[in-house]
Amino acid sequence: MQPVKKEDAFTSVFRGNFSGVLSWEDLDAFWGVVRNNAAAGWYVYALGEAPPAAPSTAEQVNTFLAEVDALLRREHQEDYCGIVYADSRTEPTMIKIFDPNNLGVSCGFSDNPPLPGWIMSRLPPVVLYDRAHRPENRKRWWRRLWE
Repeated sequence: MQPVKKEDAFTSVFRGNFSGVLSWEDLDAFWGVVRNNAAAGWYVYALGEAPPAAPSTAEQVNTFLAEVDALLRREHQEDYCGIVYADSRTEPTMIKIFDPNNLGVSCGFSDNPPLPGWIMSRLPPVVLYDRAHRPENRKRWWRRLWE
């Protein structure tokens, strides 16, 4: 039996089962779970950017959570959330956050489902290729977080 490569482990988890966080109240509770584990070695990855080489600090994780939460609430003008998915709501190891401006068919069936805009993972991420155009304002928003 050969050891599993890190990129294989990431891809395997990425393609695994996820459940959606449907309400904004549930998202608040879920962010609380993540904040309580902010120092747990989270890699924060924006598709279209280079994957991070090292986990984010707890401060960076908390900053990202505050900023992405504000962005989602501002730009996903629905009375439900439904664009954040986790492999576990109580002990997450991977979180997919879909960009409200690039939803396509994020739930249900599609031959070409959109990739999330951002991924939080406890496994080192690998490059995921997305054909979606990332607007310059979204790239600036992302880069500002890490300055």
